[in-house]
Amino acid sequence: MKELMLGNKAIARGLYEAGVCFVSSYPGTPSTEITEEAVKYNEIYCEWAPNEKVAMESAFGASLAGRRSFCAQKHVGLNVAADPLFTMSYTGVNAGLVVVVADDAGMHSSQNEQDSRHYARAAKVPMLEPSDSAEALEFTKLAYEISEKFDTPVIIKMCTRVAHSQSIVETSERVVPIKSYEKNIAKYVMMPGNAKKRHPIVEARTKALIEYAETTPINRIEFNSDEIGIITASTCYQYVKEVFGDEASILKLGMTYPLPVELIKNFASKVKKLFVVEELDPIIENFIKSLGIEVSGSDILPRIDEFSQNLIADAFFKNKTSKGVSIEDQIPMRPPVMCAGCPHRGLFYTLKKRKCTVLGDIGCYTLGAVPPLSTIEMTLCMGASIGATHGFNKILGKESEGKTVAVIGDSTFVHSGMTALANVAYNQSNSTVIILDNSITGMTGHQQNPTTGYNIKGDPAGKINLEELVKAMGINRVRVVDPYNLKECEEAVKEELSVEEPSVIISRRPCALLKYVKHKAPLSVDAEKCIGCKSCMKIGCPAISMKNDKATVDVTQCVGCGVCAQLCPKKAFS
Repeated sequence: MKELMLGNKAIARGLYEAGVCFVSSYPGTPSTEITEEAVKYNEIYCEWAPNEKVAMESAFGASLAGRRSFCAQKHVGLNVAADPLFTMSYTGVNAGLVVVVADDAGMHSSQNEQDSRHYARAAKVPMLEPSDSAEALEFTKLAYEISEKFDTPVIIKMCTRVAHSQSIVETSERVVPIKSYEKNIAKYVMMPGNAKKRHPIVEARTKALIEYAETTPINRIEFNSDEIGIITASTCYQYVKEVFGDEASILKLGMTYPLPVELIKNFASKVKKLFVVEELDPIIENFIKSLGIEVSGSDILPRIDEFSQNLIADAFFKNKTSKGVSIEDQIPMRPPVMCAGCPHRGLFYTLKKRKCTVLGDIGCYTLGAVPPLSTIEMTLCMGASIGATHGFNKILGKESEGKTVAVIGDSTFVHSGMTALANVAYNQSNSTVIILDNSITGMTGHQQNPTTGYNIKGDPAGKINLEELVKAMGINRVRVVDPYNLKECEEAVKEELSVEEPSVIISRRPCALLKYVKHKAPLSVDAEKCIGCKSCMKIGCPAISMKNDKATVDVTQCVGCGVCAQLCPKKAFS
C-alpha cells in the first residue's frame, strides 16, 4: 500500500513494521512527531521521558530485555544522552536498538547548529541518513537488522527538511522478532576490567561495518558523466539531483559512518573533478582528503545554515540563473511573540518593571528576551538558568543577589533543572528561581510531562508536586503566584529578592492554548477613556494595537486575561 507521509511519520511506520515494542523520547523539534506518530500504534509502548538521557537508558533496558527499542531526540538532546550512547557502543545490544537524532541546520527552532555525525564517529556507532520519507521507513527497518547483526546501537540522522517534508512510501506488515535475556556480566557491566575487553570488540566491529558499507545498496553510484562527480547524502542529495540532473555522477551515501573506503576510491577514479556537498561540517570531505584524494566542497559551499537548490546552483554555476521560483511580492516579517493570554507575559512585565537581571532557559518563554519585554539576558541550554544564576550570585554577591532571578519552565525544570536547584540548596547561594508552570511542554507542541499528571496517551499518570519536591530538595521559601495578577507577582518578586536565602516562586497558570482552558470574554477599549499613553503596549500582547492614537483589541485573539487592564491608568479596558 502506498501513502504520502512526513519523514517523521515514515520513521514511526518503520518502527511499527520492524516490530519495535518500546519507544521512549523527549520532545524536541524537529524530532517530536516520530514519537507522536508511534503512539498511534497500540502494539508499541510509548512514553515521554523526563529527558533524553533517561529515554536512551530506558530504551537500552528494553533492548536488554529482548525487545526492539527506540528513542528520538533533536541534536542538542543527543548531548544530554551522550553518556549512555558512548558506553552502549561498548556493551552492544540484545534486541535491536535504534536512536534517531534530528539536526536543525538553519536553527529554525534551536539554540545552535550542530552536526551530529561527529557523535557517530566519536562513539563508533553506525549512522544512516535517509533523504526522503521512503528511505526513512526503509532505513529504520534496515537499522534494526544492522543493530542485531553487528551487536550495536544504530543512529539514524534526520534533518528538518527530511523530517518535515512529505513523499510517497510503501507500507508492509509488522514482524516482531523476540530475543530472550541472558545474564552476561562481562558484556553488560562496564567496570574497567570488562570495558577494556570490550574496546577491541568495538574496533573489530568498525572494520566489519566498513566492509558492509562497501556493498550495502544504500550506498550507491549513479553514473551520468565523467566530468563531475558529487558525493552527498541526506537532503543534499535531493538538492544535487534537482540542480545537476544528469550532468553529474553521484555517489549517494545512505550510511555516513563508517564510510566505504574502496567505494569512494572507485568513484573518485571515474570522474575528472570530485566534489562533496554536505551541510555544516566537512566530515565526508575531510575523510576523503585523508585518503589522499583531491576533492572540493567546503571551499565553495558555506559551513553555516541549511542548503537549498538555489544556494548549490549559485555555488557551482555563478553565471547561470538559479533554479527555483521566487516570490515577487515583499513578505512582511512576522517576528515570534508570546501568544495572547500567555501566562508568562505578566511575570516578565513584573521582572522588567523591577529591573531584574533575568537568566533564562529553553522554552517558549525564551521569547521574554525580545521587545518590548526584553527581559531575559541569557539562555544557554536546558536547565542552565538555575546553575548560571547560582554561579552569577556567588561571584557578584550583594551586587546581584537582590535583583537576579532564574526563570525555567515546568518541563525544563524536570528535564535538567532539579539537579541545579539541588546545587543552590546544597551550596546555599542567595538565589531566587521562578518556575514558569504552564502545565504542559509548550514549545514543542503541548506534550505531557511528569508535572501534568497525564502520560503520552492522555491517561492519568504519576504527577510531581513541584511545591513538595522543591521543599524536599532543601528550599524553605516556596510560594505560588498567578501571573495574571500583577500585584501578586510584584509582591512575591520583591519579597523573595529581599531575603538572604534560596527561594522558589512557582508562577502557575495553564498555557492559554490548551484545549481545556476556559477563557473569559475578550476585552474592549472605551475610546473616550483611552488617552493613547501606550501603557498597555508594554506587555507586547499581539491582541492589542494602536489605531488613530487609541488602543484597540482584536477580539479574535484576546482571551480576557486582564493583564492589560491592570496597566491602564484610565481604566479604559472592560
